[in-house]
Amino acid sequence: MEALKKNDIKQGHVVDLTHEGHGVVKFDRYPVFIPNALINEEIEFKIIKVKKNFAIGKLLEVKQASEDRVEPPCKYYWKCGGCQLQHMTYEAQLAMKKEQVVNLFHRKAQFNETLINDTIGMEDPWRYRNKSQLPIGKDKDNHTIMGYYRQRSHDIIDMDSCLIQDQQHQEIMNHVKQWLNDFNISIYNERTKKGLLRHLVIRTGHYTDEMMVIFVTNGSKFKQAQLLVEQLTHTFPNITSIKQNINDSHSNVIMGQQSITLYGKDKIIDSLSDITFKISDQSFYQINSSQTEKLYGKAIEYAQLNGQETVLDTYCGIGTIGLYMAPVAKHVYGVEVVPSAIKDAKQNATLNGFDNTTFVCGKAEEVIIEWKQQGIKPDVVMVDPPRKGCDETFLQTLLALNPKRIVYISCNPSTQQRDAQILASSYDLKEITPVDMFPQTTHIETVALFERKEDK
Repeated sequence: MEALKKNDIKQGHVVDLTHEGHGVVKFDRYPVFIPNALINEEIEFKIIKVKKNFAIGKLLEVKQASEDRVEPPCKYYWKCGGCQLQHMTYEAQLAMKKEQVVNLFHRKAQFNETLINDTIGMEDPWRYRNKSQLPIGKDKDNHTIMGYYRQRSHDIIDMDSCLIQDQQHQEIMNHVKQWLNDFNISIYNERTKKGLLRHLVIRTGHYTDEMMVIFVTNGSKFKQAQLLVEQLTHTFPNITSIKQNINDSHSNVIMGQQSITLYGKDKIIDSLSDITFKISDQSFYQINSSQTEKLYGKAIEYAQLNGQETVLDTYCGIGTIGLYMAPVAKHVYGVEVVPSAIKDAKQNATLNGFDNTTFVCGKAEEVIIEWKQQGIKPDVVMVDPPRKGCDETFLQTLLALNPKRIVYISCNPSTQQRDAQILASSYDLKEITPVDMFPQTTHIETVALFERKEDK
């Protein structure tokens, strides 16, 4: 094969998609990854980067389009990095996400006997985000801008609409942007580390319509806070909480550790099925409420609870999964390393009248050993770690604990597959169900059932 060079113009047939949704064209066995190209398309593209084992291309023209190609409905789609798959039918998105899981578990890890179900999708895969985190900046004319970042950059795409966020969030965003301009409020500059307002964060109770607005500031002084509170509460009377979150860290972390309530309640309330949750500005809470109910419903199905089981909920956060299971379990023990999350979990248990729950702050691998020494032996362990997956020490502790069943929820199937290989010494990976928590993006959530091998 003649070596590919940067700026070459090439034509090719797309044979596959990467986990990022990029089309793959091969020259001999050398792959070129082209964003926005779809399987079975004939395309023309420009080589923009050449590496030893692959190249990156830029789509110039679709010569023959796939049946799965659609016109993206969002006017910012080709610039904004918030969505990656709007050019693809929703059915094709769901199929691509299942294929990603099949590729990881059947082809790469040889879990050939594991049943991988179709991806559980949404009837209406738009306007699903109950939380919006909007960076604030200035354009070259010194006007305040707000939106999402351009893909792989921190350049803010100024926008007045977003089709995956709550409609009310969009309206608040546009009003706040106008007020920031009108009142000449100081805006943080990432480059100079100067200025005040960094992010606007909005949270909505999907089923309660309660709303929290959070101004993330570089430092505690916020002279015009009351002016913004008055404008917001007058224009949006259903706002139940307005907060200032202080983040002077100069890092990419959005929220700081300290928050001040400027108006209304400290927390908002939402519900999943019949369980009620109090949510603070910094609580982890799933962004897509209706899909969360499907995800947790599948987790309960895998747990096979009949009211007699002891359940251990690791990485429990504010107790969402554990409290979801409490009505059908004998007792739920939750452990989480974040103190404020455990405080919220205890409050949420009280709020729902559950007296069969225990929540403890600490490292899961340490706390569950203490529980074991106290004679607490779980029948089912729920695992829902961050993207990096489970700590290996925790997994070895889990193997020593030897529960009958492990239900593992993951927001990163790649690390879930890695962890599954460690658990495979004592557990059979019976079934995986992908759930589409983030339509129009490449993210996929999975829930997996592990059952203890009979001879263990």
